[in-house]
Amino acid sequence: MIQKTKHGLSQTNGSLIAMLEEIQAEDGYLSEEALRSVAERTGRSLVDVYGVATFYRSFSLKPRGRHLICACLGTACHVRGAPGIVEELERCLGVKAGETTSDGEFTLETVNCLGACALGPIIVVDGRYFSNVDQAGVKDIVAKLHAGSEQVKETLVS
Repeated sequence: MIQKTKHGLSQTNGSLIAMLEEIQAEDGYLSEEALRSVAERTGRSLVDVYGVATFYRSFSLKPRGRHLICACLGTACHVRGAPGIVEELERCLGVKAGETTSDGEFTLETVNCLGACALGPIIVVDGRYFSNVDQAGVKDIVAKLHAGSEQVKETLVS
């Protein structure tokens, strides 16, 4: 949970965002208990802490899977077939966007833009960008993730 460093809790090391980042890095998400603890330790209201935690897309209030797959649905990706890519990801993973597989392996998320519009459609797997993805590419990526993430890193070029 929230641990003190040699200088005290992250509060002395930075902002509320840094504290939340530290907790999420350790726990994988921000639990209600963690948010309450941060509010108490910083003297901020729970509403303020929750507001920050929900404003930034990088924070999650639910546990995420071991692998995070994020698909861009921005305009450039959309016109190049991103909705079909998301549908294929949903089929391959057996979850809807915003959900995590029952085995805790995969979380599928969508965003409005990943900032790589000329390369769309784009998906990001565990922080690695894959450009010009088509439905066959989705199947390949998911199959390789199921087989072991190292295969994806070694064999797919973004």
